[in-house]
This record gives sequence, C-alpha cells and structure tokens, in this order.
Amino acid sequence: MLTSGDTGGPVGAAGLKGLFVQEIVRALQEGEIDLAVHSAKDLPSDDPEGVVVAAVPTRASPHDVLVTREEGLADGARVGSSSLRRRGQLKRARPSVEVVELRGNVDTRLRKLAEGKVDGLVLAEAGLSRLGLEPEHCERLREDEMVPAPGQGALAVQTRPGGEAWEIVRTIDDSDSHVGFDAERRVVGLLGGGCALPLGVYAHVVGDRMRLHGVVFPPDGSRFLETTVEGPRDEDVAVRAAQELLDMGAGDILASLR
Repeated sequence: MLTSGDTGGPVGAAGLKGLFVQEIVRALQEGEIDLAVHSAKDLPSDDPEGVVVAAVPTRASPHDVLVTREEGLADGARVGSSSLRRRGQLKRARPSVEVVELRGNVDTRLRKLAEGKVDGLVLAEAGLSRLGLEPEHCERLREDEMVPAPGQGALAVQTRPGGEAWEIVRTIDDSDSHVGFDAERRVVGLLGGGCALPLGVYAHVVGDRMRLHGVVFPPDGSRFLETTVEGPRDEDVAVRAAQELLDMGAGDILASLR
C-alpha cells in the first residue's frame, strides 16, 4: 500500500516516520492489509487497539557505527547526526570532535560526507547492512560509547491477533529478539519517552537471563543518567531499570523535551 508520505501528501506534527506507522496501523485495523513490517525502533511503546506485534525475527546488529571519509578522526573533526541520542552520547564519548546537525536519508548523508561537508557520520549498522552498503572507513561504536535506540536493528511484524496471518507470522518469531524488544519498549513506555528523545535502551538476552542498559540525558550534556540491570528474562528487569532512571530524574528531563 502507499501512504501519504509515499505519494507526497501532507506530513503532520508526528513526523514522516510517525505518519507511515499511523497509516499502516489504520490499514491493519480496517482490514486493508493483513500484516505490516516495521523498523522496531519506529513503533510507539504501546500496541494500538486490534493490532499486535506477532513476531520479531532474529535481530540484526543493534549497534551504531562511525563512518568517516578518512581513517580516524582528528581533533575538531565535524561529525554529523540529526539524532539527539547519538549527538549527546558522541559528545560525551569523543569530546575532541564537533557534533553537528545533519539530516537526510542514508544516501544523502553519505554523499555529504563524500563532499566534505562533514568528516564523519553516525549511522545504524543494521541499516547499512540492509542497504548492502559497506563504507571503507566504518567503526562499530561500543555499547559503553553509544547505547542503541530501543528496538534498533530489529524488525517488528504487526498483524491482527488470531487468524491465518497471525499463525503464519508467528513461525518467524525469534524468542530472544522478541523478549529484548518488549523489554526495551517497556522501559520507553514507563519513562514516557519516544524514539526521537535522548534516551538509549538495549536489552541483551541470553538463555533465561537479561542484561538491560539504559541511558537518559539532556541535549546539552549537563547530566548523564545511566543504569544497568540484570535478572531473569521477564518484564521485571525493564520495570527495575525504568524505576532507577526515574529515581535519578529521567522523567523531568524527557518531559522538558516533548
């Protein structure tokens, strides 16, 4: 199906990604389509009425990468990103570089890098992989440098609950990936945040255990709230992590940015 974003229609305050999601969900609810595949990080923290995430296939890399025109970055190099989450964490991890606003799709940003408008970019590793792109100078950022966005690297397949489509989609579900996505989504919901705000959440699930790493910070970098919680692979880990961040003041930071 085509959304208004595909056909040049108006884009509301929710932004282009939000518009795509809203229109596709409406089509699911009204029976125009039977399933939808989203980048998991673009979904809101709650399922809309009559729609569920039936499957999360095996997650690709959740990490961000630093793509540079030349090998390495000199002091004062300009690194571009439009993401508050990426810009804030990069300023903290690489204080010697200048972080600048840079918008556009992946191809546009890579072109601006090649033209010398910036010296580096921060992009999702999974996004580059799915586009078949392998930049010459590409460094994966460690989790302690850049906590991923909730759901980054994962796909979420939505259907109406029950029925043939739901049964088929369930066969491609990966339990660890789904549990991790649910935990990250749960943290966002409890914090009252969203994918455009400066927060990172990553749940690493192995067997019956989960380690959840969360960060929240204001864009000016004046504070940096961080927690890591480990426990059984259930919702309690997400609840404990969110509560720790709220106790530190995460709710006030995020509320001031909405």
